[in-house]
Amino acid sequence: MKDSRLETAPNRWVLPDGVDEYLPPEAEALERLRRELLDMFRGWGYELIIPPLIEYLESLLVGAGHDLEIETFKLIDQATGRLLGVRADMTPQAARIDAHQLMRSTPVRLCYLDSVLHTRRNGFASSRNPLQLGAELYGHAGIESDIEMLRLMVRCLRVAGLQSFHVDIGHVGIFRALAHEAGLTEGKEAILFDALQRKAKPEIEAFLADGTITERHRRMLTALVDLNGHTDVLDEARAIFKSAGREVHEALDNLRQMAAAAQCQFAAINLHYDLAELRGYRYQSGVVFAAFAPGFGQEIARGGRYDEIGRLFGRTRPATGFSTDLKTLLALAPAAPEPKQAILSPPWSDDDELRKLIRRLRAEGERVIYTLPGQAVDLAEMGCDRLIERREGRWAVVAAGGPAV
Repeated sequence: MKDSRLETAPNRWVLPDGVDEYLPPEAEALERLRRELLDMFRGWGYELIIPPLIEYLESLLVGAGHDLEIETFKLIDQATGRLLGVRADMTPQAARIDAHQLMRSTPVRLCYLDSVLHTRRNGFASSRNPLQLGAELYGHAGIESDIEMLRLMVRCLRVAGLQSFHVDIGHVGIFRALAHEAGLTEGKEAILFDALQRKAKPEIEAFLADGTITERHRRMLTALVDLNGHTDVLDEARAIFKSAGREVHEALDNLRQMAAAAQCQFAAINLHYDLAELRGYRYQSGVVFAAFAPGFGQEIARGGRYDEIGRLFGRTRPATGFSTDLKTLLALAPAAPEPKQAILSPPWSDDDELRKLIRRLRAEGERVIYTLPGQAVDLAEMGCDRLIERREGRWAVVAAGGPAV
């Protein structure tokens, strides 16, 4: 008996909106880039981890903001009745592994590259099932770790083939300290944070003019909108925040050190300092940075310091890291050369000479495809531009319709 639902289901082979798949040859290009980047991470001393796709929800959302909770698919564990989450970000998983699985006393460098799933399109990933690539460094609180992470992010973009991009650098500690000094409630801080992200200066001025905030703090908080540009912005900020507390000046010192390192290590990169740059504010605690490519509206990679997440996992431990989406990098990279086409072999046989030739060709990196008995041969459709034929009593590789090669 036929199932009537199958007869009426419209386009049941169509993927959900925002969910994508990769076919040949793009899948091969994606895998090639994945290998290059993981090899690069290994050369820098980063160890690969593969966390589970699902975990108990509370573990996935440790230290995360409201946005990550909205982006996370939730389901009930039939074995325990507890709520599970399908990971939307691997950063909390890496922090859990450092805190509770590895438990090393020395600095730990971890990297990962795997699928995550989002309930909606968001951030730099236009896909709802991006391939998140990231690196994390735990156990060192110095600026040197932040500089290493920024260098690693830049190197990652270079390996992917991106040459034209700029990097915004900020420090969430400045806004956080100023908001605390001004006595903002958590709700008011959230409203001001949202307005700063939109650089809505008139809205910020109106919000701060409610009489509960001193003129001095209004001036400093409003100034964040315009404090963006090259390193001279840091000198301007030092003057504007002269009366601010110690935390603000420590954050400015931090950015000044980043700027000094940038002069000798990032000479070819366009660095932009933005004191209203607060991406990841909910769990970031220090320097933050994001990379942007011309013509692309969202950041293509982002990172920074997030020391608080270790404490939330029960082990206080400084941390810094960055992440990006492999699919986005591949889409923005220059077109890769067409992959070398395959060689079509005669059907499998006991001919020892033929088998040795095929083994040698494959060892040299060639793709060799056996002809199956009775199959129709279409060289173009099979991706072959050469074939193995018997020539003058020996097996030889020949161009399709041409001489031996």
